[in-house]
Amino acid sequence: MSGETRLVALDVDGTVLGEDGSLADEVRDAVRAAATGGDIVTLATGRSWDSTHPVLEMLGLEPEYVVCANGALVMKRDAAEESGYRRHLIETFDARPVLETIHASLDDGRYMVELPDGFRKYTEGMVDWTLDNAEKVPFERLYDEPVMRVVVVSPGQDEQEFLESVERMGLHQVAYSIGWTAWLDIAPQGVNKSTALEHVREALDIPSDRVLVAGDGRNDIEMFEWAVAGGGTAVAMGQAPDEVLAAANTRTAPITENGLAFALREHLAR
Repeated sequence: MSGETRLVALDVDGTVLGEDGSLADEVRDAVRAAATGGDIVTLATGRSWDSTHPVLEMLGLEPEYVVCANGALVMKRDAAEESGYRRHLIETFDARPVLETIHASLDDGRYMVELPDGFRKYTEGMVDWTLDNAEKVPFERLYDEPVMRVVVVSPGQDEQEFLESVERMGLHQVAYSIGWTAWLDIAPQGVNKSTALEHVREALDIPSDRVLVAGDGRNDIEMFEWAVAGGGTAVAMGQAPDEVLAAANTRTAPITENGLAFALREHLAR
C-alpha cells in the first residue's frame, strides 16, 4: 500500500448508526469521501456478519477485510461468494464454563451464542435482537459446540446494577464488554477488535501510525489503546462512557450530532 494510505476502522452502533439504526446523510457522505479519497475504510463491530453486511451496503463500502463479532471473525472479500465475502479468520471457545457461571448469578438472564458459521442459538425471552438464521434452544444446548460469541441480556437490571453483577461473577478466561444497557458480549480470551485489526493492518501493510479508529462503547477500549500505542488516532464519540473517552486520544460530537462526520473531515483532511 501507499505510505499515504490510512486504515480507518469504524464501530457501527452509536458511531455510524444512530440508536434507531438510522444512517445520517452527513455521516454516509463523510465515510464515502474517506474511501474514495484513497483510504481503506472498514467496520469493526460486535455485530454478526449477517447484520454487518447491510451496513456496508448502506455506506457503499467494499473493503478487503471486515471485523465482526468483536474480533472473533474477520471477513475477506471474495467475489466467488454470494455475499462477496468469505470467513477468513475465526476464533472460538468453549462457552460452557462462562455460561454456567453467569447462569448461576443471574435470575433473569437471557442468552444467545454465535457459531463459527454464523448460525445462532438463543434462549426464551431473547427479544430486540435480529434472530434470522437462529434457533431457540434450552440453556444446555447453548454450549454443545464451540462458539465465537456469547451475548447475555439481563432485562431486570439497569446498566450500573449489571456492571456490579458482572464484577461479582469474576469471569475468567474470556474477554468481555458491557453494552450501554444490561447486556454482556463475550469473546474468546485475548480476542477483541484490536487483535483482529492488527491482523488486517499487517495483511494490508499499513503503518501503525496511519490508523484511525472510532467508537463509543466499552468493546472499543482495546481498539483505542492499540491505535494510540501505534501512533494512530482513536476517536471517541461524545456520548461514550468516561472509561472509553479516557482510552481515546481525541473526542468528537455525539452520534446525535453526527460526530463521526466531523471527525473524519478533521482527521482525514489531506
